[in-house]
Amino acid sequence: MTAPLIVLAAGGTGGHVFPAEALASELLDRGYRLALITDRRGAVYGGKLGSLETWRIRAGGIAGRGLMGRLRGVIDLALGGLQARRILAKLKPAVVVGFGGYASVPTMMAAQSSFRTVIHEQNGVLGRANRLMAGRVDRIATSFAEVKHLPETARDKVVHVGNPVRPGIAALRDTPYPALGRDGALRLLVLGGSQGARALSEVVPAALTALPEALRRRIEISQQCRPEDIDQVRAAYEGSGIAATLQSFFDDVPQRLAASHLVIARSGASTVAELTAAGRPAILVPYPHAIDDHQTANAHAVDEVGGAWLMPQDAFTPEALAARLESLFSLPHSLEKAAACARLAGRPDAAQRLADVVADLIPADLRPQQQQAPLPHATEMLS
Repeated sequence: MTAPLIVLAAGGTGGHVFPAEALASELLDRGYRLALITDRRGAVYGGKLGSLETWRIRAGGIAGRGLMGRLRGVIDLALGGLQARRILAKLKPAVVVGFGGYASVPTMMAAQSSFRTVIHEQNGVLGRANRLMAGRVDRIATSFAEVKHLPETARDKVVHVGNPVRPGIAALRDTPYPALGRDGALRLLVLGGSQGARALSEVVPAALTALPEALRRRIEISQQCRPEDIDQVRAAYEGSGIAATLQSFFDDVPQRLAASHLVIARSGASTVAELTAAGRPAILVPYPHAIDDHQTANAHAVDEVGGAWLMPQDAFTPEALAARLESLFSLPHSLEKAAACARLAGRPDAAQRLADVVADLIPADLRPQQQQAPLPHATEMLS
């Protein structure tokens, strides 16, 4: 018997793509066949998503782009919907899973009347694309127990699964929080994300160099910076006694996260999920211009359970950060306690939970019992 086919609808930023990739890995391990419907940006995917049967459609946002921009977005969504309908009619999937973002909208709209559907919301605020689909899908999987802007009429569809993380991060679950000796190294990890890293590049070095010399000599920092900011940040650390490793991209984040005593980062959905899955405390600085201020909601969720400290960007000054760091470093127990709280909030099995939600929509006798052959290569690519 041929294994059921599941279609993933994803595109855009890593916040939408990472959980789709984690789910893909889990579903492939369970023997399902998979296909991906994405927009033009899907051409750059690697890993599990890059290996999937991929169909590209038109998609465009319609918010905040001026009259002509919104008009083009509406046209793209309409054309993408027609393309997605043709693809789904050809593939006949058992379930279609959307991960938010405007790239998922045409596919989810096309799927709603003929196929079983699931959406996954990564943030503490239901995104606009998922808000549009909330009343039309069969299940709504969430990363947080409480999600803002969720329609009351859709609450009976909600399943709290968490936000799937990369296998390398999930594996940190059993890595103990590193011991904090009286005079030992204090390891910091700064992750700026793709948006707004400049604020961290300006504030963090100024705060650290303002610390007492005895503390500075103990600090080992790994800091992600925009390429155009690295020279400026390096100059700020020179002569401070701080051991700084600066890169625009770290390809060994799991190892650096495991060794870290404290993380300073934006509070995008993937970052928060990885921090809690690994059980590492953080100072979270929400990107203030995120749509619907969803990063603040994400940070609040971890702050409220004691796993992080939220610092709004307008309060994220060198003086305030230096005071916070000096206080935390003088009370190592507070960092250890926050690490334990972050770990309790984590859902390292989120990919399995989400896969269970998807599988539950498929009759038990049709679910695969062993690995099946992958979907044959497409004979048609739409652009």
